[in-house]
Amino acid sequence: MLYIKRERHGVSVIDILTAIKERRSIHTFKREEVSDVLLQEIFTIASWAPNHYLKEPWQIKMYQEGGKQAFVEAIMTSYQRIGMIRTTNDEKTKRMIQSMSKFLLDIPHHALIYFKKDQNKVRYEEDYSAVCAFIQNAQLTAWSYGVGMLWTITPFMHDPHFAKHIGLDADTEKIAAVMQIGYPEKIPQKRKRTPIKEKLEIIRT
Repeated sequence: MLYIKRERHGVSVIDILTAIKERRSIHTFKREEVSDVLLQEIFTIASWAPNHYLKEPWQIKMYQEGGKQAFVEAIMTSYQRIGMIRTTNDEKTKRMIQSMSKFLLDIPHHALIYFKKDQNKVRYEEDYSAVCAFIQNAQLTAWSYGVGMLWTITPFMHDPHFAKHIGLDADTEKIAAVMQIGYPEKIPQKRKRTPIKEKLEIIRT
């Protein structure tokens, strides 16, 4: 069995096989922030993800504390621009924006994961795959430390104006995901998985 070290930074951690099976996507977080030291540890371990030519294509923008305000405002502006929220100034719309903003601001950390677009289609897919492996490594490592994550793919990620708003160039950089991060307030129940024999085809000849 493979193991992560039992004690790091004074935190007990679980073995990797247990983390793979027990990890859950977290939708409600405690207000307590994860320390910068632990966040760096999580993403350092995640960087051992397989990647072609050792390009390590992943980049991270971590929004926390006061940095969340501009990020959330950019999301709300994007939602209005792409038609998910009305642009009218009526009370119902205002309440919706306030409610959505509060929900996002209450999440301790938002890690926006992006990478440089390679013009070669094969290299692009290799880099995207590597970034996804990096994200899963981060989720498993975080879970081993008792930290929860939610891997989100949301419409604003495809809005070039949103990218510009946060300092990225949609023509040359791809947002892969936004990870919501914090200590779990509630852990969802385990859901049954499809037996792998229903998806596995073994070809012998």
